Amino acid sequence: MSLSLQSPLSSALSSKSSSLQKGGGGGRLRLLSGSLSSNAIFLKLHNPSFPQIRASSLDAGASTELDAVSSFSEIVPDTVVFDDFQKFPPTAATVSSSLLLGICSLPDTIFRSAVDTALADSGCSGLENDALRLSCFANKALVNVGGDLSKMVPGRVSTEVDARLAYDTHGIIRKVHDLLKLYNEIDVPPERLLFKIPSTWQGIEASRLLESEGIQTHLTFVYSFAQAAAAAQAGASVIQIFVGRLRDWSRNHADDPEIEAALKRGEDPGLALATKAYNYIHKYGYKSKLMAAAVRNKQDLFSLLGVDYIIAPLKVLQSLKESITTPDEKYSFVQRLSSHSAVAYSFSEEELITWDQLSLASAMGPASVELLAAGLDGYVNQAKRVEELFAKIWPPPNV
Repeated sequence: MSLSLQSPLSSALSSKSSSLQKGGGGGRLRLLSGSLSSNAIFLKLHNPSFPQIRASSLDAGASTELDAVSSFSEIVPDTVVFDDFQKFPPTAATVSSSLLLGICSLPDTIFRSAVDTALADSGCSGLENDALRLSCFANKALVNVGGDLSKMVPGRVSTEVDARLAYDTHGIIRKVHDLLKLYNEIDVPPERLLFKIPSTWQGIEASRLLESEGIQTHLTFVYSFAQAAAAAQAGASVIQIFVGRLRDWSRNHADDPEIEAALKRGEDPGLALATKAYNYIHKYGYKSKLMAAAVRNKQDLFSLLGVDYIIAPLKVLQSLKESITTPDEKYSFVQRLSSHSAVAYSFSEEELITWDQLSLASAMGPASVELLAAGLDGYVNQAKRVEELFAKIWPPPNV
């Protein structure tokens, strides 16, 4: 929702239930889109308190599979309609162009006023250049909605950075600074925020520079070990790998060395990448936390137990919640990823280099290149659609 998120956020993801569970209110809401890329909220809210996602009402001595797996990794719902917060309360959110489009398609949502207020902003309205004015409106809308969400979820709010800047390091940094300034104006502290940046080399460099300023970044569209290692070396707070998307690619394509090597070992390429990235981060002491997304089934989730953060769809969470385990059975769950697995994992000399732009480009195979490009195209298209929509509805009525 796409994607959750001790202050700073990098610490939140390392904890099993710390800051992701603290504070906040909630109600009925809907989460949109996938893989935390649009893990965001709209619809009508009331105000029951947020229970922990692991909460369950069972006979003494019994628990659910969801309880068991939650002791190993932070499990967060994704791409679901929440009609019952008692089952799967959201712990974090992402604000994106996709979310803004969803809000504008439902005029009665509680977040529509946040968008209308953005469109009525005098500072943006006074800009004579159409492109700058629409960009200003989009920034304000993202931040207004993000500010509302920060009051409703106990964890972090990740704000999507315009994908049209994916190959412009300084453009990304300027955009993040602009968004952070707007968040400061509505009293959302930086420790409650992440900024979601595509894992191009320029995006990774922007992450490095922003993290050096104490600004937390969330690098997405990671589809290769080279990207994951470069992101870790940059100090990104969160690194997001889409497990299922790599599997899908491998079923219909060939000739990617990294994927072919995993298949020859009898491994799923998406799970293999997540495992390798986690072990690299933890073996060499990087601060980054790994987020596994596009998890398609329970076996995927079981294979990732121990990873910092797992974004799981409703069907998987529901199945886990309905599966009861006895006290003996719950110990049958195995933590696949840990400091011990990291120490034992071996890396080649080629993998332990200090990554730069040339080495990254050389190491990225067809899968990571194509999937990164596809992700960027989708984000760019959504950003353009938001600006086109804002151009049609500005100024909003009754504001």
